[in-house]
Formats: sequence, C-alpha cells, structure tokens
Amino acid sequence: MDENVTTAVLEQWVRRFAHLVAENRDYLTELDAAIGDADHGSNMDRGMRAAVAALDASPPETCGALFSKVGMTLVSTVGGASGPLFGTLFLRIGSTLGDDANAAPLEVAAALRAGLGGVVDRGKAGPGDKTMYDALAPAVEALDEALAAGTDLAAGLKQARDAAAAGRDATTPMLARKGRASYLGERSVGHQDPGATTVALLLEAATEAPF
Repeated sequence: MDENVTTAVLEQWVRRFAHLVAENRDYLTELDAAIGDADHGSNMDRGMRAAVAALDASPPETCGALFSKVGMTLVSTVGGASGPLFGTLFLRIGSTLGDDANAAPLEVAAALRAGLGGVVDRGKAGPGDKTMYDALAPAVEALDEALAAGTDLAAGLKQARDAAAAGRDATTPMLARKGRASYLGERSVGHQDPGATTVALLLEAATEAPF
C-alpha cells in the first residue's frame, strides 16, 4: 500500500491503453455505429496515437505532466464528445497528481476520482444514463474500497477493472439519456455503450502495467 508508482509506470499504463484502443478500434466503431456517429473507435485511436507521439517527442518528467499532455492531445485531436470527455478525464487526473515524479496508491485513486468528477462536470451524466460514467464510477468506487481495505494498488486495479467491465455490460439494456444515443429513444436499448467500453479498456490497461 505504501509503495509509490513512478511516472514511467503510469506512462506504461497510458501506452497500453493506446494499444488496446488500436486493437479494438473497429469494434468500438461498430458499437458506435449502432447508437452514434460510427466514429468513436477511429477517433479514439487517432487521439491516442497522437498522445503517444507527443510522449515520444517530449517524455514527461512528472505524473501530472504525463496525464495533462495526453488530455490536451485528446481535446485537440478527437472530435465529437469523446475528445472533451476523455480529454477532461486525463486533464483532471493530471492536475490532481501534480508535479511529483511519483504517486502513492491513494493519490492515484484520488486522481481517478477527480477524473470522474471532470467527466460529470463536462457531460452532466449520471448513473444509468448509458455513458462512460456507468463504467468509470463503479471502477472508482471499487478502487477506493479496495485501498481502504488494505489491498495493494495492483490488486485494487484488478477489482476496478472488473467493476468497469460489469458497468460496461450493464449499459446494454439501458435506455440512453445523454448524447447522440439519446436521440434514438427505445432503439438505444440492447446496444453496449462505446464510451463505457473504452473506459473498461482503460482499466484493463491498468492491470497490464507493472504497478
């Protein structure tokens, strides 16, 4: 519980996320085709490729700089709602982690919770709206609960991953109440939300980084 993680480890998390987004680009776009503009996968892949290129060009020295760079890149390169929402998620994580080169487990959890707050501020979504919130909020809760119980960060992130996956799956029967999907009304029922799916990939990537 007391062992800090380095900026380099957090960067591996981000790079693994980019890899998973690239691997699942077509799947994410297929999900979005059913209830959105059919561009979520391609947009997120483009944004994360640009983020990795930015990290390659100027490696960040602090945890905050890492996530802020990714967030700013997503905001500037990803269209639709995904850029502002995922960009805000990363920007809030970055501003919370600040200028240290290391982060304690509780600081990582607090940053993720701040990221959730940013998503709520930006998108005004809540539980059951069939958005990325429905995967992210359970993940944040699971990580907080795991760390409070004395679980180490790696194990806590696995619990967060499982909670995100369950939240992702729970979006399928939901009626969309936010975003483009909400225009479909009852026709949005029966389709998994692409944003929640991407959040699940973010937490999956965390379990594959060397925390």
